[in-house]
Amino acid sequence: MKNLKTIALTLFGTIIALGASAQQNLSWAQMPTVSPDINSDNSVTFNVVAPNAQKVQITGDMLPTQKMDTPMGKFDVPGVVDLVKNDKGIWSYKTGVLPSELYTYNVIVDGVKTLDPCNVYSVRDVTNLFSMLLIGGGQGDWYRVKEVPHGTVAKRWYDSPTAGLKRRVTIYTPAGYETSNEKYPVLYLLHGIGGDENAWSELGRAAQILDNLIAAGKAKPMIVVMTNGNISQEAAPGETPNGFTVPTLMLPKTMEGSFEVAFPDVIKFVESNYRVKADKNDRAIAGLSMGGCQSLYISANNPDTFGYIGLFSAAINRQQQTKNGNEYVYDNLDSKLAKLFAAKPKLYWIGIGKSDFLYKDNADFRAKLTAKGYPFTYMETEGGHIWRNWRIYLTEFAQKLFK
Repeated sequence: MKNLKTIALTLFGTIIALGASAQQNLSWAQMPTVSPDINSDNSVTFNVVAPNAQKVQITGDMLPTQKMDTPMGKFDVPGVVDLVKNDKGIWSYKTGVLPSELYTYNVIVDGVKTLDPCNVYSVRDVTNLFSMLLIGGGQGDWYRVKEVPHGTVAKRWYDSPTAGLKRRVTIYTPAGYETSNEKYPVLYLLHGIGGDENAWSELGRAAQILDNLIAAGKAKPMIVVMTNGNISQEAAPGETPNGFTVPTLMLPKTMEGSFEVAFPDVIKFVESNYRVKADKNDRAIAGLSMGGCQSLYISANNPDTFGYIGLFSAAINRQQQTKNGNEYVYDNLDSKLAKLFAAKPKLYWIGIGKSDFLYKDNADFRAKLTAKGYPFTYMETEGGHIWRNWRIYLTEFAQKLFK
């Protein structure tokens, strides 16, 4: 009995000690340094615990931009600011008042760029990981998850005999799709170079934008098909049998016509597997950068297929000449545009940032349309070749569809 009593007391003591230890750890976990800390005036304070660091900085799209020369032209890139260290080893920086928006940023500790260790929310853009924050009270509210009916985002595999691959596509169906017999119009939404079928749903907040617009009565319920524009890829990096391959900006068969030629495979899959209105005025196509170029040429080569076309910072005149046999999609653009506009699309929409490196190409293209008397809608925003603009363009473009 004595031994049993001793064992019981020992076990009880151990449990109490473990409980105290767990409470101690939990207490520590519940009181971390807060970063980012969004203040009542919509300024943001960043805090990084790095007592042994020599220098800590923040870089992000909430900061003034600076110019960077690249092989593709001059880019606006986020600025960099230094944080100030206090006597507890916490480095801090407070921004000015920020407009309502979704922002991405990185911490730089002694020259090493990393995520904010106090912020669990991050997103990948091609080869880079970014921490993210959202400020509401304006444009950013379209990107929030609200108490509204929600659509469904599905990853689907389809057969592309033209590409010779099984390929993946992301498809948004609006709230109520599964429980109705209704047929819906379709927006085909294309990403930029280096992106994939995850880009618009993750970086672009497409599902949140559509949920909120539809719930507010500002957009028609629609299906949104987010393709992978890299025709040599089955799916996003790390999500194919190839394993954890390193993402890259330039892949085989980039912007040389193969994706445009294979695009009817996507339409065939969607119209065979979803309840859609399969006519021109219930189909829209839009894309950013490379996807804008693809949208331009897919619509021009298929003048009776799309009633709505959107070019977001389109990479006009940036296609490749590889002599693979598919460059014909880029030939005779003037005559193709004549046929497209003779078919009277409901909307031809162009958006570009004032400091975008593709601004002149887009200005020249608009001049061509104007000279020919082709009607188009134009939106010019601040900033350059950035997701902040593309989310705005999707929000504006979606409200004009299928009306």
